[in-house]
Amino acid sequence: MALRKLKPTTPATRYYSISTFEEITKTTPEKKLVAPRKRSGGRNNMGRVTSRHRGGGHKRQYRIIDFKRENSGEAKVIAIEYDPNRTARIALVQYPEGEKSYMIAPDGIKVGDIMHSSNEAEIKNGNTMKLSLIPVGTFIHNVELKPQKGAQIARSAGAYAQLIAKDEKYCQVKLPSGEVRMISGECKATIGIVGNIDHENISIGKAGRTRWMGKRPHVRGVAMNPVDHPMGGGEGKTSGGGHPVSPWGLPAKGYKTRKKKNVSNKYIVKKRK
Repeated sequence: MALRKLKPTTPATRYYSISTFEEITKTTPEKKLVAPRKRSGGRNNMGRVTSRHRGGGHKRQYRIIDFKRENSGEAKVIAIEYDPNRTARIALVQYPEGEKSYMIAPDGIKVGDIMHSSNEAEIKNGNTMKLSLIPVGTFIHNVELKPQKGAQIARSAGAYAQLIAKDEKYCQVKLPSGEVRMISGECKATIGIVGNIDHENISIGKAGRTRWMGKRPHVRGVAMNPVDHPMGGGEGKTSGGGHPVSPWGLPAKGYKTRKKKNVSNKYIVKKRK
């Protein structure tokens, strides 16, 4: 999972770095485990832009990932694949009855490794079990927030959470953001850290590479006219006179947007800030 820098034969490749993809063992996805991925370009059903700076990009097929891990059989890793929809690598696993599925590939997992998803599984990289059965201090990923809903937390490359305390009903988990949150002991989690740790060190290198990802240029508000943005206009650059805001007037920096009456507030032991 190392990185490779290109020779600076052009200005674009001078700062360009890519993954070596040395861990990839299979390049074509399983036909039964892919689904079409509809792209909206940030538009709603009326054709109006609701999410700015989206559009274009390479076509992708969605890989159907098993986030619930309900099959308790032995999952044997038969391939490590690239997934264009996420930063982590995915592992193609096969169960004794012949069923295949995709799962997020933990760091250090290799072809031929066996992973279990049961309450009797040992504390080993890639094994999935209830939080109440995992020892305190263990690094985990693919953490559920509600029992049997499927993993929602710590799924991107190099991400992990840490189990720091246990109670009769709830477990305290330190999330990647630094927030400490109470999660039901019935929720499942996978042991270990998500693979492809070097992803954070990749240098995009050129603007075109961002366009391949489906991201369009982001224009600063101060560069616009007053009709287009509250911060636009003025002779030369103007920085004073008001707080930075979004195009619709909502404060953009340091403004807390979390609802004070959120039901989940009672589960937060320590905030991320």
